[in-house]
Amino acid sequence: METVLDVLSWILRIMTLYTGLMGFLFILPRKKFKIVPPKNRFAVLIPARNEANVIENIIESLREQDYPDELYDIIVIPNNCTDDTADVSLAAGAQVFTCTGEIRGKGDVLHQVFEKLMGQYDAYCVFDADNTLDPAFLARMNDAIEGGVLVAKGKQKASNPYDSWVSGCYDLYIETSNTMYSRPRQSLGLSAKLIGTGFMVTDKLMQSMGGWNAFTITEDTEFGAQCALKGVRIHYVPEAVHYDEQPTTFGISMRQRRRWSAGVQIVANRYVPRLLLRCYRFRTLDFTIFVNMIYVQMLLLVPAAYEMIGLTGIALAKTLGWALVSFWAGSTALGFLMCLTARRNVWKMWKAILMYPVYVATWYPLHFLALFSKPKKWTVIPHTGKTKVKVETES
Repeated sequence: METVLDVLSWILRIMTLYTGLMGFLFILPRKKFKIVPPKNRFAVLIPARNEANVIENIIESLREQDYPDELYDIIVIPNNCTDDTADVSLAAGAQVFTCTGEIRGKGDVLHQVFEKLMGQYDAYCVFDADNTLDPAFLARMNDAIEGGVLVAKGKQKASNPYDSWVSGCYDLYIETSNTMYSRPRQSLGLSAKLIGTGFMVTDKLMQSMGGWNAFTITEDTEFGAQCALKGVRIHYVPEAVHYDEQPTTFGISMRQRRRWSAGVQIVANRYVPRLLLRCYRFRTLDFTIFVNMIYVQMLLLVPAAYEMIGLTGIALAKTLGWALVSFWAGSTALGFLMCLTARRNVWKMWKAILMYPVYVATWYPLHFLALFSKPKKWTVIPHTGKTKVKVETES
């Protein structure tokens, strides 16, 4: 038993060490895409479910893009709505695409719209209804396409980081993903993390993949797996900035993150056997490690718990206490660093920084819960649209 646990422990530690070391490579220089004249025609796709109170914000920010009006269409796709999302979208100047049949989630929406629109545009940008965009978003994605990119993720930032410690923690988590995952991988020729909003995909790639065929509750991770299988690189374009409203209450956060955890597990279960056959490509291997990190994090607790068997009294208290202090100090330090890299006001974010260890730690029960109970459908995360952000171009 000890031998098995030792081997398991070393494998898990190597994967964790690899992930950690990759994060510190954000210091590597990154080659920017050459700025070129507007050329590509975009369809901007916005799936929306009961988003009448926020949909005008994203349409307004899209109409203010530094990109020729004739080179992009704004298309809102209402689905399962009981409010007037469609009417508000039309009044704001967007087109409306009507879905048919049963819509279980965002994947079904994108499948239908791509099936209809493929061949009519050069590229597609996908956003959530609660987003707002930097005016240069489409222009910078145009640069990426002209640089040979097939699919790219823009830089995501929270639009409401100061609303509560919960939304602040989301902002720190997103910045960690931007800085310590996507940025170093862009420098190394690997794939960025394709979070399900603020990404661009070319018509050429969609045609080659037969349209959008990712239907799980985390369709973004599934599409990332499909790209990894094809050897397609997901680029990171931090000059293309967009803002996303984050939950402000802990209960909603737990519900949303449970869905994320379950969705990634579903994707791992379905795609890892095929991904392993293509791990001779470093890019595919890197994605395979990423999609398995939920299992790695859970399994790391097994040898740790085994080492504590037999400890009692003061020895057990010291071991647990040191582990807790180390985790809290490390998570808080990471949160503070990400606050600085995101250029946030530290004094306004102090609660989020101090509570970031709680945000990180609560992933573990969510991972374990998702092992035994996986949500079948996407559920509504309410948005207010009250927070107006001052857009800022990132470098």
